[in-house]
Amino acid sequence: MIGVVGVGRDVALAPLTTYKVGGAAAYFAAPTNRDQLVDLARAAIADGLAVLPIGRGSNLLVADAGFAGLVISLAELAGEIDFDGDVVTAGAAVPLPVLARRTAAAGWSGLIWMVGVPGSVGGAVRMNAGGHGADLSSGLLDAEVLDLRTGETRWVPPESLGFRFRHSGLGDAEIVLAARFRLQPGDRAELEAELAEIVRWRREHQPGGQNAGSVFVNPVPGVLSAGELIDRAGLRGMRIGTARVSEKHANFIQADEGGSADDVRAVIEAVRRRVAEVHGIVLRSEIRLIGFEPLAGAA
Repeated sequence: MIGVVGVGRDVALAPLTTYKVGGAAAYFAAPTNRDQLVDLARAAIADGLAVLPIGRGSNLLVADAGFAGLVISLAELAGEIDFDGDVVTAGAAVPLPVLARRTAAAGWSGLIWMVGVPGSVGGAVRMNAGGHGADLSSGLLDAEVLDLRTGETRWVPPESLGFRFRHSGLGDAEIVLAARFRLQPGDRAELEAELAEIVRWRREHQPGGQNAGSVFVNPVPGVLSAGELIDRAGLRGMRIGTARVSEKHANFIQADEGGSADDVRAVIEAVRRRVAEVHGIVLRSEIRLIGFEPLAGAA
């Protein structure tokens, strides 16, 4: 792996995540085509290295000790948006708010909710992202998935992706390269007004700064929220070192500038433990923990 062209060593990952904390990748590459991607992945596997693809890093928390494998950025090869009638194809690295705005500007509805989700298409497929009463699986036609073990790609329909609430059945060796969505015609002015309202709501109810959006999955979607449980357990504003539960929304955990990923993880653990003690409910995290030991009792 050391001798592979285009591979960097000890590359900081904090700037590539929305938490802006954490350590470095032992190896890092940003391939510009799929052949390079497959070659890189095969070289890493041959060397016994774990492979971590990243888009916008919006659902990742990398340990302060870093990641001992190869991080592959998809930003240079999966950032396209293409329209074909009422179907839009978006690369895995396309930010969800960008896709929402592009489809609205073209007079298409169906993906407006994405403007309020700070992630990318690939990560959204992997975790069945959603918001504002919608989720990705409802409008998805199929996703293009690369199997690192074989180097083969295939278009996979939603029913074969193992979707459940904020989760999919995709394994670590499967990388989402693109996704296709069916759209519905709409009025551009009305769609853009709806976009603006979602953005306004998000700014009013959710914090900015260094976070990864909602940390825990709602135990009963639409009925019982993780934020409500955390708040009722008296944890709003609770701090450990350089991380804290947001004062604005209890299901957000904020990291201080220059802070510690290990502190963020400690807050996650403390919140899960306290909510289990108070409410008898074990919260499941939406955040992908990289370089950490598994959370005790995590679902």
